[in-house]
Amino acid sequence: MKTPKIPVVPRSLIFPFILVTSLFSLWGFANDITNPMVAAFKNILLITNFESSLVQFAFYGGYCFMAIPAAIFIQKFDYKKGILTGLALYSAGCLLFIPAGNAMAFWVFLIAYFVMTCGLAFLETTSNPFILSMGAEETSTRRLNLSQAFNPIGSLTGMLIAKEFILARLNPATEAERIALGQSNPEALSALQQFDLDIVSGPYLLLGVVVLVFFVVFAISRLPKVAVEKQLSSSTGAIVQRLLGNKLYVRSVIAQAFYVGVQIMVWTFIIQYAEKELEMSKVTAQGYNMVAMVIFVTSRFICTFLLKYFKPSVLLTNLAIGGAVFTAGAIFIHGMVGLYCIVAISACMSLMFPTIYGIALKGLGDDAKLASAGLILAIGGGCLMPPLQGLLIDKAIWFDALSSVRISFVLPLICFAVIAAFGRWTARQ
Repeated sequence: MKTPKIPVVPRSLIFPFILVTSLFSLWGFANDITNPMVAAFKNILLITNFESSLVQFAFYGGYCFMAIPAAIFIQKFDYKKGILTGLALYSAGCLLFIPAGNAMAFWVFLIAYFVMTCGLAFLETTSNPFILSMGAEETSTRRLNLSQAFNPIGSLTGMLIAKEFILARLNPATEAERIALGQSNPEALSALQQFDLDIVSGPYLLLGVVVLVFFVVFAISRLPKVAVEKQLSSSTGAIVQRLLGNKLYVRSVIAQAFYVGVQIMVWTFIIQYAEKELEMSKVTAQGYNMVAMVIFVTSRFICTFLLKYFKPSVLLTNLAIGGAVFTAGAIFIHGMVGLYCIVAISACMSLMFPTIYGIALKGLGDDAKLASAGLILAIGGGCLMPPLQGLLIDKAIWFDALSSVRISFVLPLICFAVIAAFGRWTARQ
């Protein structure tokens, strides 16, 4: 007798699946309209690479701060309330860009990013396990990869908005020209900075309005009570103890932290690499970032298909090795070939986040609600590693033959080595 084919998404759950999957694009947009802002704030406010990288520290710091509270919240209430809370915080953070721009205060922008990602922590902590639960466990990793495939579509849109509506509209004055202007005419520099900060703030204001629309849509929509219980089967402390004793889960969280770190470093500092190594403008460099995202999106769909034929851990291992090879190329090969290597890294990163996520949560049952928070907490890798790379760009003088920006890519190289080791270990289990 022929075994019936298990659907990736049951027919009865297609609408809520589509609705929740739309959120993956929404936080992808926030991630990748923000990455180029590191270079933008450096030039506008005349700060160091390390200081401008605090944008990523604040952005991903919100994930670290809110991941566990978000998980406890959805355990006490339900997925829908978690999504609505996330959308409310997301919108509030975007709208904070208006007073931040008016005050011309970098620290207020950092608060705005932090509030935004407190909302994103709610959305990711809620949406990932929600998607995993919408069907059979046998197809859970494929289902999450399918939803995650729409995340880079939002990312690509965010990159395009950053390129055409922010970077291309900023005053083209270089850092040296701005410093000279500040010395000769401080009022003119202040006016120029205010103009540029208004350009930065505009798309975030529009994004805040769009997120409010999503809030209304989710508020009036009926979502299934899939795998959500009002009564916890065990205490939070007991769940944490079980998770900490689960070697696979703990190593997955560590691998996820290194993956998020490498993703943010590669997509943030491709602009600095192109500027310093090839004397490109920020707008042109962002074009290469968009090419990298197109490759990422294409590779995500291809790799999702390949999961039908290969174990997730095996594919993860080989992609991590490929990422390490391309990163080494960016370090040791000068010129356009080095930049092409950075672009190619995105093909290797495409599968990593959802695959590590699926490996970590498989078989955890109701513990997955709190376990998902640990994996969102791992996004803190994007909080700590970009400032470290920015510091290397500012300070590294180890080898005369290699520029500091090329040396700084040793950090992504280390991250890929850790992910490859995790994938190989998982494949042997």
